[in-house]
Amino acid sequence: MHERERWQLILNRLRDRGIVRVSALAALTGASVATLRRDLAKLEDSGQLRRVHGGAESVVSGAHELTATSFGASQTEHAAEKRALAARAAALCDDGDSIILNAGSTTWFMAQCLRSHRMQVLTNSFPIAQELIANSANRVVLPGGELYREPGIILSPFDEDAIQHFAASKMFMSCYAVTPLGLIESDPLIARAEAKLLSRAEKLVVLADSSKFEVRGNMVVCPLSRVTTLITDPGAPPQMLDHLRGLGVEVLIADPQDVKTLSAA
Repeated sequence: MHERERWQLILNRLRDRGIVRVSALAALTGASVATLRRDLAKLEDSGQLRRVHGGAESVVSGAHELTATSFGASQTEHAAEKRALAARAAALCDDGDSIILNAGSTTWFMAQCLRSHRMQVLTNSFPIAQELIANSANRVVLPGGELYREPGIILSPFDEDAIQHFAASKMFMSCYAVTPLGLIESDPLIARAEAKLLSRAEKLVVLADSSKFEVRGNMVVCPLSRVTTLITDPGAPPQMLDHLRGLGVEVLIADPQDVKTLSAA
């Protein structure tokens, strides 16, 4: 993982929790304690955090920055699980479909599984659009707006854009967290953008690896009752899956071991 990718993960975790220990950052990034202490020193020098004994705490920033993990960093977290979810989601697609893919590393892995398809795809993800344009015959629709480079998200400040004229049978969505309150995002701009996308889809398919069931974030995109299907891995908490089934949500389990077996065959 590159230095700036670690920095983005550190700052995102501080935004969520306010304070974080070096040991927790080591588990999150896979970097050594010595490397992380150097990272924290550099981030403190640039005014982005404050070091405390055993870790760091957040500082209040006056300017709004998009609270989202960089795309490169997201790709490396729980990659095996995300690939399994992506393959299972792609199996729900047929040629001729009109679908929506929101910005996220899991949906980007899904885009890789759609190379042989011929569909219409609306996405607010620049990396997903690049993948589909370069490696598939799918038609790609993008909303107008500003490109946020780190997460690769295109966000429009306008209510009227290309999204309002698109009708999809399914939206495939990754998210920051899944909680009893609903699907959660970390930033109000991202939550608003995803709600706009969701308004154009009949069914919602959520791709959430087991790490997403940790309660975090504070912006509810939609209630769980809006979800049609949830795809997750075997590590997801059983009680939460039972709760989803009780709401009428179809729960599909995608095992990373199955993907590895198919790849080796």
